[in-house]
Amino acid sequence: MIIQQRYEAAGAFNDLLIAVWFLIGSFFFLYDNLVTDGTWLFIAGSAQLLTKPIIKLASLIHVNRTRKKWLNCK
Repeated sequence: MIIQQRYEAAGAFNDLLIAVWFLIGSFFFLYDNLVTDGTWLFIAGSAQLLTKPIIKLASLIHVNRTRKKWLNCK
């Protein structure tokens, strides 16, 4: 189902961004003048971890509602 594929793509993109924030933040911790920026990247990555279950929940609700509508139309 195309709806489910779009949610999976959004989840994969979200995971990619989380990894990028944490990787860049980790390198920033190697330099004293970038520690604050690295901390903000870690905060952004941590906040984005909240997005993962929200995407999954939205996907489950949307797909379930779409299936119910499709079954009622038959």
